[in-house]
Amino acid sequence: MITQETIDRINELARKSRTPEGLNEEEKAEQQKLRREYIDAYKASLRSELEHTVVVRPDGTRQKLSEMKKQ
Repeated sequence: MITQETIDRINELARKSRTPEGLNEEEKAEQQKLRREYIDAYKASLRSELEHTVVVRPDGTRQKLSEMKKQ
């Protein structure tokens, strides 16, 4: 789970990277690590949402989206 502090730090590093001084190597590594954590958390959240999505057909039948993938 990504905390607000993590998002704030990602944004802080992004702002600093656009300044003339830029990021040092340690900050670049931290930025990459935080971005990867954010992307992984986002993917996990999306995957969970899709696994709980139900498709309702015109005939009224319901099928989970995850079951449709298996067909």
